[in-house]
Amino acid sequence: MKKPEIYLEPKARALKIIELLEKEHPDAKVALHYSNPLELLVATMLSAQSTDELVNTVTKTLFKKYKKPEDYANVNLKELEQDIRSTGFYHNKAKNLQNAAKMLVEKYHSQVPKTMEELVELPGVARKTANIVLTNAYGIVAGIAVDTHVRRLAQRLGLSENDDPNKIEQNLMSIVPKDKWMRITDLLIFHGRRVCTAKKPNCAGCVLNKICPSAFSFG
Repeated sequence: MKKPEIYLEPKARALKIIELLEKEHPDAKVALHYSNPLELLVATMLSAQSTDELVNTVTKTLFKKYKKPEDYANVNLKELEQDIRSTGFYHNKAKNLQNAAKMLVEKYHSQVPKTMEELVELPGVARKTANIVLTNAYGIVAGIAVDTHVRRLAQRLGLSENDDPNKIEQNLMSIVPKDKWMRITDLLIFHGRRVCTAKKPNCAGCVLNKICPSAFSFG
C-alpha cells in the first residue's frame, strides 16, 4: 500500500518538493542584478535585512560609481554609507564592504575568490553569501544558501528541525542530491515570497499542501 505523501521519507519528500516547485516556479532564479562576481558579492552583502528590489535600485547607481574593489577600499567611509543608506544597517554594511574590498585588493589580487574557505574570511560574508556567489558567479556548488525563506520553509516542510542556518544547510545537503543544491535554494525562496509567506502562508493555494506537515496547522 502506497504511503500518503505527507509520510514520505525526508529524501523522497525533498525530491517531491523540488518536482512540484519546478512546475510552480519555472522562473525561479537569483533576483539580484549583477554582471560580474564583485557586483554579486556586493549586492548579496547589501541584501541582508533588505529586499532584492531595493538592493537592485541602489546598485543600479552604485555599480556605475564603484567598478573595482579599489573603489570601495579607497572611498571615504561616510560617502559609502550614504550611497547604500537606503538598504538599512548601512554603517555595518559600509564597514564590511570596505574591509572586504581591502582584503580582496591585498590578498586576492582584486579578484573575488572561488572557494568557500576564502570567501567566508571576508568581513561580512557568511556561508549564505558565499554559496550565492560561488553558485551564481562561478557555477561552483559548495553548499545550499539558507536565507530567511529557505530557513522558514525547511522547517515548515519538515526538512529540518534546526533553527541555525548552518545546521539547516547540513540537513538539506544530506537529503537533497548535490545537482539540486542550487535549484532548491531558488525554488524555496520564490515559494517563500509568493505563497509560503512568514505571517500568512497561502496553504489552500499551495502545491505542497498535501506533502507539508505544517499545512494542517496553518490551514
